[in-house]
Amino acid sequence: MLRSSRIVASLAAVLCSVLVACAESTLHMVERVIDGDTIVLDGGERVRLIGVDTPETVHPQKPVERFGKEASAFSRRMCEGKQVRLERDPESRSMDKYQRSLRYVYLPDGTLLNVLIIREGFGHALRTYPHSRLAEFVEAESEARRVGRGLWAQGTD
Repeated sequence: MLRSSRIVASLAAVLCSVLVACAESTLHMVERVIDGDTIVLDGGERVRLIGVDTPETVHPQKPVERFGKEASAFSRRMCEGKQVRLERDPESRSMDKYQRSLRYVYLPDGTLLNVLIIREGFGHALRTYPHSRLAEFVEAESEARRVGRGLWAQGTD
C-alpha cells in the first residue's frame, strides 16, 4: 500500500510538471510593449523579461533615461503583434513585486528576446536577481560593450 501511494504521488508530480510545461510552451500574442523589458499579452498579463534591464521610459518617479526610447522601439519591432513562447526559470521567482510574470520570451523563430536585447546593446544583464542563464546574459553584455553596440556605441550620449 505504501509503495503504491509513492507511485501515485510520483505520477502526480510528473503530471503537474508536464501540465506546467505545456501551459508555458503555448504561444501568446504580444498586445503591446510597455518598455524595453516589459510586455503585455493579449489577455492583459504583464510580463517582465527575466535577466535584462533596459533604460526606463515609463517609470513614474524617473525621467526617460538615455537610450530608453530606442530600447522600447527595439522590443516593439521584435515582438509586438507577434506570437511568443514564454518560459519560467526554475531559479527565479514567478512574479515580481509589481505582480508581473517573470519569464524568458522566445520569438517566433526561437530567438530568446531577453538575451537578444542585451546582445544588441539595448539593455544590461540584470545581476540583482538569480536566474539560470546569468552567465550567458553577462557574456552577451560583454560582447555588446566590446564591439560598441547600442548603449555602448560611440556618440550615443
